[in-house]
Amino acid sequence: MGEFIVRRLLLMIPTLIIVSSIAFFVIQAPPGDFVSAHAARLEERGQDVDRAVLEAMRARYGLDQPIHVQYFRWVRNMLRGDLGVSFDWNAPVTAVIARRIPNSILISLVSFLYVYIVAIPIGMLSAVRQYSLADYFFTFVAFIGLGIPNFLFALVVLWLVFSATGSVMIGLFSTEYVDAAWSWSRLLDMARHIWIPALIVGTEGTAKIVRVMRANLLDELQKPYVMVARAKGLPQARVNYKYPFRIAVNPVVSTIGWTLPSLVTGEMLVSLVLGLPTLAPVFFRSLQMQDMYLAGGIVFVLTFLTLIGTLVSDILLGWIDPRIRFSSM
Repeated sequence: MGEFIVRRLLLMIPTLIIVSSIAFFVIQAPPGDFVSAHAARLEERGQDVDRAVLEAMRARYGLDQPIHVQYFRWVRNMLRGDLGVSFDWNAPVTAVIARRIPNSILISLVSFLYVYIVAIPIGMLSAVRQYSLADYFFTFVAFIGLGIPNFLFALVVLWLVFSATGSVMIGLFSTEYVDAAWSWSRLLDMARHIWIPALIVGTEGTAKIVRVMRANLLDELQKPYVMVARAKGLPQARVNYKYPFRIAVNPVVSTIGWTLPSLVTGEMLVSLVLGLPTLAPVFFRSLQMQDMYLAGGIVFVLTFLTLIGTLVSDILLGWIDPRIRFSSM
């Protein structure tokens, strides 16, 4: 298993390089750059734009260099832990990301736990009691979860909460706790707010996992070894869950690789609707303003999350199914 993990870690290096290069050049693909976008914004406000100042800004940020020179300079600095300077925020990219990513990770982690803790038991129940009232109900709810966009679900939840309590659940903290020091009261206030974005962001993933788990377990329950176990008189719970479950859960575990980054990106519109101080609105603005170093840094972080999620899913698959572990050694 140790050799397997080391091999996976080594494969992460070229993957990060390839994805970072693609992301950098795609972000640079639209015409213009941050300076031209900044000039257009000033002109919309009716302010005079000094072309000499703009050229000085372009030289200061290195935007007058060819794109490949900008990329290799970015990679060189990135290897030293420097992701560059955000043009829009006028601050190091690492500092901008560090201020927002804890909130994104917290919401994604709560949503991640919600997805798997809720989806796997419901998928198992739907498979074991196929065509029952519970199966029809959860199937209907799963299709609703897949069909409703996150931002629309967020608006509906906000309206329901306001109708029931009279309070607007915007942000992660109440007004008096936004800039307050961490305390037990502030932690409880955050817990009171975080369940809404976690529920909204995790709903689509939960619906997907329910469908995958149900289909896989139904397929396993029709295998000959399950029928033989039933014929021998083994307890129904053991027949249903011991071996069929371990095989059916493999594809579900493999989805961890895409679940982590999809939760982060899936919160973009939700964060805009709920006013959450997360990484997603910063990423959205960086794309609008062509803040290439900030956008590239965020894509790099999302790629790293994807690779970490894939590594975790590979390790869990090897632990659950010995066939995968032995074939990888």
